[in-house]
Amino acid sequence: MNQRLEQLSTWLTDQDISATFITSTPNIFYLSGFYSNPHERLLALLTFQKEEPILVCPMMEVTQAKSSGWQYEIIGYSDTDNPWELIQASLAKRNLPIQSVAIEKEHLNVERYEHIQKLFPSSHTFRSVEEKMHQLRMIKDQKEIQTLREAAKLADFGVQVGVEAIAEGKTELDILATIEFELKKKGIRQMSFDTMVLTGNKTASPHGKPGLDPIKKGDLVLFDLGVVLDGYCSDITRTVAFDSVNPDQRNIYETVRKAEEAAVAACVAGVEIGAIDKTARTIIADAGYGDYFTHRIGHGLGIDVHEFPSMNATNTLPLQIGMTFTVEPGIYVPEIGGVRIEDDILITEKGYESLTSFPKELLIIK
Repeated sequence: MNQRLEQLSTWLTDQDISATFITSTPNIFYLSGFYSNPHERLLALLTFQKEEPILVCPMMEVTQAKSSGWQYEIIGYSDTDNPWELIQASLAKRNLPIQSVAIEKEHLNVERYEHIQKLFPSSHTFRSVEEKMHQLRMIKDQKEIQTLREAAKLADFGVQVGVEAIAEGKTELDILATIEFELKKKGIRQMSFDTMVLTGNKTASPHGKPGLDPIKKGDLVLFDLGVVLDGYCSDITRTVAFDSVNPDQRNIYETVRKAEEAAVAACVAGVEIGAIDKTARTIIADAGYGDYFTHRIGHGLGIDVHEFPSMNATNTLPLQIGMTFTVEPGIYVPEIGGVRIEDDILITEKGYESLTSFPKELLIIK
């Protein structure tokens, strides 16, 4: 078995858990190397203390699963099959004594949970596997880091395309379409999330929706985007000004930039996550904008664009070498606009590495 599956098997033995039943695409990809979006169909990975694992997927994806490197049992099923019956038959052949099962409690819906209960009627307890998966996925290996570096470079490129596309009268969706078209020409099929291009007062909404709003002189323009590369995500935010900037906009921008740079500089192994949030939040509050910084400093980054750990002020988890996450303070003032600056950060033996590198000095696009 690969190292990740072995680590999970060792954990099962240590915790006296008989098996796992994992159904989320990201965790299955992490453990198996097989990425699938089965829609409503069942995708599952069963692992055990000593027995070889079992992968369950639609029949039409079996060849893809094998080509991804999976060398163990695959239960492939057609749309007229009942996959739960096929799983039950496979388990019966193995005749394993299963007393407890670890599942993704945050991911499973009730219907599938009831199916799992029927599969393992002798299981007295259902444990959670999420915490262990968080621990495994939190520290990236060198292959993951290199993929994240390349994904970040493509995010930088996306912002550059967006900046160069700004022109009076162009709409948010005009520019968004240009960004995604140019990224597709570089082989990117999927964005990490819905790309955001926001202008004017809409920049004051942290999760605003791009539309047909035309860019006007004096507008702030906020870009928030990322790509999925070989299963791993990037995430960058930059805010620029079109034609001119007023004193309030400039003050907000420079406050956010100062907060972001200070928070990034504080990213060193051993520092508690909460201290990173507090570093940025204190600078923003001291400038009089504390009520307008309405979200956490960032989030873990990897296979999911938002993954463990949550980078919030109450998190006492210390930063560790190999962790990747975002740092993204923002100020959002209605009727004036908003500014957010976001970078993807890797914790290293020497401190940190910023995977994203698009300039942070205020750009005024003429």
